[in-house]
Amino acid sequence: MAEDGLKYDRMVEDALRGVVARALAEVAEHGLPGEHHFYITFRTDHPGVELAGHLRQRYPHEMTIVVQFQFQELIVTDEAFSVSLSFGGIQERLHVPFAAVIAFADPSVRFGLQFEGGETVKDLVPAAEAPAGPAAGPQAEGSGDSGDSPPQQATVVALDSFRKK
Repeated sequence: MAEDGLKYDRMVEDALRGVVARALAEVAEHGLPGEHHFYITFRTDHPGVELAGHLRQRYPHEMTIVVQFQFQELIVTDEAFSVSLSFGGIQERLHVPFAAVIAFADPSVRFGLQFEGGETVKDLVPAAEAPAGPAAGPQAEGSGDSGDSPPQQATVVALDSFRKK
C-alpha cells in the first residue's frame, strides 16, 4: 500500500484551529455577543506560551481559562492570542499560540472542539459549566456560571475518527 503523503488529519486540525482564531478575532473586534463565552484549554508547556511564573508553576502542563466577563486587551494574530485575565484579583497577561490550544468550547451554543492531546470537551465543560477539578486550571474572576441559563453540554467535534490508528 502506498504511503499517504498528504496529512489530512493535520489539515483538518489546522482548519479547526482557524475557527478558534476567527471566533476570538470577532470578540476582539466586537465584544462577546449575547450569552457567548469560551472555555479554552491550552498546554502551558508548549513553546511560545507566555504566562506568569506562579501560574506556570501551579499549572505546569495545561490550564483552562474562561473568556466571559472580566477579560481585557484581547489581541489576536494569525499564530496566537493574548489576553489579560484576573487570577485571584490580580491581572495577568497570557500569550497563547493556537498550536498550544487543546480544547475550545462555547457552552452558550453547545459548541466544542478538541485537538490532539487534549481532554474531551465534556470534561472541559461539565453540566454546571464550571471547569472540573483543580486539573482544569483557573478561570477568570466573575466568569463562572451566571445562573441565568440552564446548564448545557457541549457538542464535541472529535478528530480521532480522522486519524490513522
